[in-house]
Amino acid sequence: MEHLQDHDFAYRAPLLQQVALGDQLAFRELYHLFHKRLHYFAFALVKSKEAAEEIVEDVFIRLWNQRSSITEINNLKIYLYTATKNTALNYLSKKARESIVEPFDNIDIALQETGVSPEQIMITAETYQKIKQAVEALPPRCKMIFKLIREDGLRYKEVSEILNISINTIDAQMAIAVQRIADAVRKDFEKFPRQKSTPSKKA
Repeated sequence: MEHLQDHDFAYRAPLLQQVALGDQLAFRELYHLFHKRLHYFAFALVKSKEAAEEIVEDVFIRLWNQRSSITEINNLKIYLYTATKNTALNYLSKKARESIVEPFDNIDIALQETGVSPEQIMITAETYQKIKQAVEALPPRCKMIFKLIREDGLRYKEVSEILNISINTIDAQMAIAVQRIADAVRKDFEKFPRQKSTPSKKA
């Protein structure tokens, strides 16, 4: 699974410079790097694949239109996720599908995978299925946070900025997620980490 870690962008500064100069091939590379993750994120909000695709396309169209200043963006991950979130919420508002006062309390997201690394722990197919079921059973906002951190590889601070919630809230939600997954598979393997938080993504 490809995580969008900070070090991935250290060597991509020239890529952003190429985009700023109007290089369409460079922009296409950038598009493919983020498109899939942003589409899942948008779909979690609007629950429509077609609308999610339109939202992501709109985000990238605006990015291309403002390409001359792309190198001035401090954190491209946060920028794109936040732009996707805002565009999705605008879509929901216009369609009057639901209140946007507390949008993340009503999100239901389908995760592709749980984020548990097979390199860290050997699990059977049955155990893996239990993990997936445990993740699917998480409260909506908890599941969203778990996805962004464990599947998309974002850090606590980045998720805090994207969702506009405190790091303490993220920590608490991750604790719930880890505890529930651990409870679901305790009989299959007792070494699954039971912890209150996942510090590796906080920095």
